[in-house]
Amino acid sequence: MSRTSPKSSVSSVPSNFVKKHAPWLYAFWKFSRPHTIIGTSCSVLGMYVIAAANQSSFPSSFLFPLIACLCGNVYIVGLNQLEDVAIDRINKPHLPLASGEFSRSQGVAIVAITGILAILLAALQGQYLLGMVGLSLAIGTAYSLPPIRLKRFPFWASVCIFSVRGAIVNLGLFLHFNNGFPIPANVWALTLFVLVFTFAIAIFKDVPDMEGDRQYNISTFSLRVGKKAVFSLSRWVLTACYLGVVAAAFWLPLVNAPFLIVSHLILVGVLWLRSQKVDLQDPQEVAKFYQFIWKMFFLEYLLFPIACLLH
Repeated sequence: MSRTSPKSSVSSVPSNFVKKHAPWLYAFWKFSRPHTIIGTSCSVLGMYVIAAANQSSFPSSFLFPLIACLCGNVYIVGLNQLEDVAIDRINKPHLPLASGEFSRSQGVAIVAITGILAILLAALQGQYLLGMVGLSLAIGTAYSLPPIRLKRFPFWASVCIFSVRGAIVNLGLFLHFNNGFPIPANVWALTLFVLVFTFAIAIFKDVPDMEGDRQYNISTFSLRVGKKAVFSLSRWVLTACYLGVVAAAFWLPLVNAPFLIVSHLILVGVLWLRSQKVDLQDPQEVAKFYQFIWKMFFLEYLLFPIACLLH
């Protein structure tokens, strides 16, 4: 359900060979919004490892929950592209529907197939995964599809994004891998971190897309308060996330406190050093910083599970 700006650096992952010899697959890779695919994969892997640390053994099923979540991810971002073709021709002309690499009927088919697969695979895995995937798809549909189309409203658009990424995915995956309750304090701490972090992503994501949003009357937070204010707010929200983990590490059970404290103090320093280099008047610089925020998001699903394994 996330959007990026000008062509993402993450999209360059497929090799030139794939671009040349398998153009459909490369177009599908772009259609899937690679940064969201990586984020979803990190979420599934991270919660799997935390559940394993909590149980002192690895849960049996990982692959099918991952595929179900990835299918759900493609459904959500694909539906958004189907409804935003005109806007994307301005903001993200490299996307397959905007560029003409995919026809509308191809996009509809991909969205329908991945949505059905997500529900079917989740249903076969159990009630917690089905509930998580079903609720995520419902919110993703309400986000993009008329007549509701919550993305028109800055507050509700942000709520959609950080509620799914921050709470529904983390808690639903842990309950699935843990075979139910209780949810330990370390999972609640990571969920709160991701919830607040995703709020920063949700408000910053529209900064690179202001021109297209302005032309098509999409009222975003960035258009209302300006890119400088959004940039500053996002940076302080992210800072609060990292310092919050540092403070929580002193009392959280089931984590390696020194590892969490040192790693997150380093990351907040990296964040501030990187943010000093951003020229807000350069759309490419803004887009690169947005991708940098996503990389920090990915990294948390590596660091926090490691801290749980080291406790």
